[in-house]
Amino acid sequence: MSRLADSSKAASLCCVVSLTVLTMLGMIFAHATSVTPRDEHLATLRQAYARPATEWPAPWLDADVAFVELGKLNLPSSPSSHEQRRVALGARLFHDTLLSAGNDLACSTCHDERHGWSSGMPTAPGHALARGRRNPPSLHNVALRPYLAWDGRGSSLAAQSLAPLTISEEMANKDLDSVLARLHADTDYAARFAEVYGAGSISADKLADALVAFQTRLETETRFERFAAGDPNALTDQELWGLHLFRTKARCINCHFGPLLTDDRFHNLKISFFGEKAQDLGRYQVTHLADDVGRFRTPSLRHVGQTAPYMHNGLFPTLEGVINLYDRGGGEVWARNKSEAANPLYPFATHLSSHIRPLGLSDQEKAALASFLRTL
Repeated sequence: MSRLADSSKAASLCCVVSLTVLTMLGMIFAHATSVTPRDEHLATLRQAYARPATEWPAPWLDADVAFVELGKLNLPSSPSSHEQRRVALGARLFHDTLLSAGNDLACSTCHDERHGWSSGMPTAPGHALARGRRNPPSLHNVALRPYLAWDGRGSSLAAQSLAPLTISEEMANKDLDSVLARLHADTDYAARFAEVYGAGSISADKLADALVAFQTRLETETRFERFAAGDPNALTDQELWGLHLFRTKARCINCHFGPLLTDDRFHNLKISFFGEKAQDLGRYQVTHLADDVGRFRTPSLRHVGQTAPYMHNGLFPTLEGVINLYDRGGGEVWARNKSEAANPLYPFATHLSSHIRPLGLSDQEKAALASFLRTL
C-alpha cells in the first residue's frame, strides 16, 4: 500500500476507489506480480477499472509529471462536402509518385497505412535508394502534436509536409516550383485544385493545405478507448493486467499519458550511440543546447502495435524489445577512448532521463504489458 499512497501524494490525485479494493490491489499487485494473478485477483482488478477513469487506482508518478489520465481522443467531426473534396485531393497527392523527382516515391512510401503510417522498416528508401538515419514517425494524430520529427525540428505540419519534397535523399526535387509545374501540367490535378480552392495557380500553400487535410483524418478509435468508455469486454484479463502495470510498476505512465499517450517532451534513453558511426544526438541538432544531447521526442503510443520497428532509428523490431530496454533501465553510453571522454558533450550524452530506472518485470508481466500496448 505504501507505494500506491506515495504515488497518490506525488500526483496530487484524489483516489476514491473503495478502501477494500485499493488495499487488495496494493497487496496483490504492488509487490506480488511476478507470477500471473489468480482469477479472483483479476476480478478485483477488473472491479477497480470498471469505475470511471477518475476513480482508477492511483498511478505511480514522479513528482514533476504534469499527468493527465488516459482516455478517449476526440476525433474530428464528419467532414462537409467541401472538406471531403479537400481530403480526397490530399489523399491522392499523398499516394502519388508525381511528387518525387524520379516519379518513383510518394509520401506513402515512407508512411504506409499498412504499417500504422510508418514504413515497417528501420529506415525507408529514398531517392536513388538513399537511406536516412531515422525511422519514419507514424502520422497518427500528427496534426495534434506541438513538435514534429524525432528531434522536434518541425512545428508546422504544413511546412513539414512539404519538406521531404526537396530533400536530396528523399524525394529529391530541386525546388518546390518544379513540383508545382508538374501538377499544373496535369489537367486532372488542375481541375481538382480549382474545385477545392477556386480559380488560380496551384501554389505551395494549396499543396500543403491538401496534404494537411488528409493527415488530419488518419486517426481511428482504439480498443482501449472502447474499454475506457465503458465496454468491459474490450480488454482481456491479460490486457487489463497490462493496463495496471502500464500505470504502476512499469512506469510507462510517466511519459505516456492523456488521450495522445505522450508528454510531448524530449528524453535521453542513452541510445544515441555517442561516438559511434550510428551516432545521433537528437534534439541537440535543433537547439544546440548541451542538455539536449541524446534526447528524442516522446512518441504517441496510439496504434503502437502497428508501427514496428521502434525508436528513432528502428532499433527494436518488436514491442518486447522495447519493454526489455525499459526494464533494464535504458541503454548504454560509454567512452571508448580518452578523446571521446574529453568531448564536452560526452557527460550530457550519459544523462539518463530521470523517469528511467530498472523495473524488475517478470516474463509474465512483460507479456501482459505487451498485450495491453497492442490495444492502444
